[in-house]
Amino acid sequence: MNNIISVTPALTVRGLYKTFTRPAVTNINLTIQAGEFYGLLGSNGAGKTTTLRMISGLLNPDRGSIEVCGVNVASNPLAAKQLIAWVPDEPMLYDKLTVAEYLEFIAGLWGMHPGQAERNAQNLLERLDLWSYRHERCEGFSRGMKQKAALAGALIHEPKLLILDEPLTGLDAAIARQVKDLLQERVQSGCTIILTTHILDVAERLVDRIGIIQAGQLITEGTLEELRQQAGRGEASLEEIFLNLMTHAPAIPA
Repeated sequence: MNNIISVTPALTVRGLYKTFTRPAVTNINLTIQAGEFYGLLGSNGAGKTTTLRMISGLLNPDRGSIEVCGVNVASNPLAAKQLIAWVPDEPMLYDKLTVAEYLEFIAGLWGMHPGQAERNAQNLLERLDLWSYRHERCEGFSRGMKQKAALAGALIHEPKLLILDEPLTGLDAAIARQVKDLLQERVQSGCTIILTTHILDVAERLVDRIGIIQAGQLITEGTLEELRQQAGRGEASLEEIFLNLMTHAPAIPA
């Protein structure tokens, strides 16, 4: 595991449930430590995004508790949200703003000191190779540039917990490498990251631990080596383990 800096878990989830027209999440329990890079994997419709939306405070659970760095999301939502950043698979920007204006706006929403906001923005724009585009409107950006701008906006206030829902979808290899390098640097500095992705070789290389969701339930969890031991497949890739689990896991009642 990477640089763990706190005895208080970055995330504690207990007995999480959510039902829409049918159960979407059923009795999920998670503990993720500070400075951990965690991969939450599952097929489409498995419950990943619903789980992450509840963790981030965007969706209320039917039952269960969520704590971020010891702060209860239900009883103290504003304090919890100060610790979290969310990056969805479709970047959400204000297209008429330049990327510099966008970061200034986001920093203002967080109540950041202008000097610190400016330093953080410059660092992120340079790190993500957006500095030369800082005065260009977001509406003219490619998908990859928009995704990098959205990531910069998420990181501007230095969150303790960063939630990434398919952040690499549609990115070319060069941009994906920039994003992955920045994420690994943030984890090394103590940020906790939860990542969902269908690109399993990326998850295999990046994350410390992996949780796999099927039909709204967490069916297994562990490091890659622990998952190999559970599957009895000592040299298997994460993709092989995942596909084997999806094929042979017992049906979960609704």
